[in-house]
Amino acid sequence: MTDSVAVVGGGAVGVTAARALAARDVDVTLFERGEIAAGSTGRAAGLCYDAFAGQTDAAVAARAMDRLRELAAETRFSFVECPYVWLAREGDETRAAAIREQVPRMRERGRDVELLDPATLAAEYPALKTDDVAVAAVARDAGCADPAEYAAVVAERARKAGASVQTETEVGVTADPAVETPDATVAFDAVLVAAGAHTRKLLAGAGVTVPVKAYRVQALVTEQTPASECVPTLYDATEQFYWRPVEQDETGFGTRTPGSSQRPGAGGLLVGDGVEKRDFDPDDWERAADATFRTSAVERVDAALAPGVARPVEVERSWAGLCTATPDRDPLVGEVEPGLFVATGWHGHGFMRAPALGRTIAEQILGERGIDKFEPTRFDGDEQFPVVEGMTVE
Repeated sequence: MTDSVAVVGGGAVGVTAARALAARDVDVTLFERGEIAAGSTGRAAGLCYDAFAGQTDAAVAARAMDRLRELAAETRFSFVECPYVWLAREGDETRAAAIREQVPRMRERGRDVELLDPATLAAEYPALKTDDVAVAAVARDAGCADPAEYAAVVAERARKAGASVQTETEVGVTADPAVETPDATVAFDAVLVAAGAHTRKLLAGAGVTVPVKAYRVQALVTEQTPASECVPTLYDATEQFYWRPVEQDETGFGTRTPGSSQRPGAGGLLVGDGVEKRDFDPDDWERAADATFRTSAVERVDAALAPGVARPVEVERSWAGLCTATPDRDPLVGEVEPGLFVATGWHGHGFMRAPALGRTIAEQILGERGIDKFEPTRFDGDEQFPVVEGMTVE
């Protein structure tokens, strides 16, 4: 029996797993080296959609979207409905062909997505520049949320269900399985490492090697612009950047969305890209966004808006974060050694998958079957591979 579990990592996945375990009367202790959502979760953009062509990914995304809406209905957590559009521009035949191929497969999975030609896209979203668009697609079942707010709300629920949440506590992990705290080594029936970019180092301390790389991404929020009221969440596959509307008074690295399920009012645009495709030391990296990224992001926003639409010029705030990559772009979710579990390798999709996969790994810890496609032992652990960021259209 699994009566006691340690969860290492207080991001979206860790708190979801802790709450799911505590709800099933497991003695759960969550350890977080900083505050809840202090790592990648607190710096995430908060995009959520179910537009995946693969059967497993589509099913996971659908479950996650359902649970995000359930949480918003039951708590102070906010989920803002906002369609997600992705497109390729003329001359980018490879990505245009990929989008045309993706959408029918997504529809086969029951996803509410459709292809849009430039004229239809312009009619639906006149604030977008569409005269050079080759093809676009829209996912209607999409929205935005504040990842830090999600983590805080779910951590509260975990506490109420009986979990012990220990923040500002840096720990190590052993293969026993056990957790090395500053005061003692504590044995558990199972240990889950869901510590984002720090997962690889923590597992190495237990003698386990996993093929995970941490890569740097950047984002910013523009000054207020009327465009934020009339554009969808957008991913420009050709220019390789994304944006989503945010409220002008949102604060912090993440994005506090309004307390309703409606579109936000006039505010800025959260713009993301700035990917550096190499392995970073999670304890030694630049947390501020680069000046070149700030400039290029504003220029790309300007180029993507239709003539006559007011452009944001100033940047209100900017930051960088770390995402984790695996050799095949699928996460590592499951048992790596008896009693030692891992959940990492999200390619920037960790928050939107957390409500589903946090529960999945909790169920697996309790003896239920996991997801074969995400089985972490499918690799030897020492694989060499290039970093591919998560929103790439291929």
